[in-house]
Amino acid sequence: MSGPNPAPTGPISAEQREPRPDDHQPAAEGINAQGLRRSFGEVVAVAEMTFTAPPAAVTALVGPNGSGKTTLLLILAGLLRPDAGWARVAGHDVVADNAAARGSVGWMPDVFGTWDTLTCREILTIFGQAYGLQKQRASQRAGELLSQLYLAEFTDRPARVLSRGQKQRLGLARALIHDPEVLLLDEPASGLDPRSRIELRDTLRGLAEAGKTVLVSSHVLSELEEVYDHAVFLSKGRTVETELSVGKASRSWRLAALDPVALQGFLTQAQLPYSIGADWDGAVTVELTGPEQAAELLRAAIGAGVPICTVAPAAGQLEAAYLSLDEDRV
Repeated sequence: MSGPNPAPTGPISAEQREPRPDDHQPAAEGINAQGLRRSFGEVVAVAEMTFTAPPAAVTALVGPNGSGKTTLLLILAGLLRPDAGWARVAGHDVVADNAAARGSVGWMPDVFGTWDTLTCREILTIFGQAYGLQKQRASQRAGELLSQLYLAEFTDRPARVLSRGQKQRLGLARALIHDPEVLLLDEPASGLDPRSRIELRDTLRGLAEAGKTVLVSSHVLSELEEVYDHAVFLSKGRTVETELSVGKASRSWRLAALDPVALQGFLTQAQLPYSIGADWDGAVTVELTGPEQAAELLRAAIGAGVPICTVAPAAGQLEAAYLSLDEDRV
């Protein structure tokens, strides 16, 4: 059963631990990890990981199976002690201030175990109480989340009747029950049908817009393509430096119009560079800073009489960046 676990015990020596920010400094937001390392016997799961994940954004954690994603998330959740290095979540050191760090984190493992005889409301209420909520408030919060995540009809039904995808949504509700500042999600779309995946994407975007720090792990890049703001790449237990690993100021968007010539003329007049693919289908690609600029561009194009029919993020940026790495090649 996944849930709140006792804090790790046993100190890390000064020789093992990297220098970390003074505990009296102002609390940093988001996630900041420096020099994290963790081994299991002779197996090195996390060799050297250093990265940041800012608040009010979705950060994609990208890497193949065995690259250390889940071990890293367990460390950040305060459930696994690093052998060396340090990490702060929502300004709290995951080792020195474990209880506060864990209270600031919503953790969703790739498989969410449940007490099958308890109802969905009862499960969430118990977890809410474990995080310090009064029983009445925890029950109220459970009802709100079950409704938000399209599980209202299962509120007072035992968890054993839930499908795999429904249990995933219950797992997300569990992660959100105490309204954490930081969300750590390990393969959250696993088992979800297409509609639920779209709903999950919208939920994650809404959480980021509300100021949450969202770190999402997945090796299925198509699941991350339309939701991420920043990306961190892992390989063989290490963070890999790429242009995307420190965040992206812009990304490619695909534009198409019923009159391609009018679209190109509009972009030229607006002094917005665009590119055309080798197999041109009338669409162009432009670099935009986000949905807000895309909306402004769409509004201006329509105002100029350009019959826009497609505005969407161009797929494949994460895949292209990942495939450009040499780390996983033998």
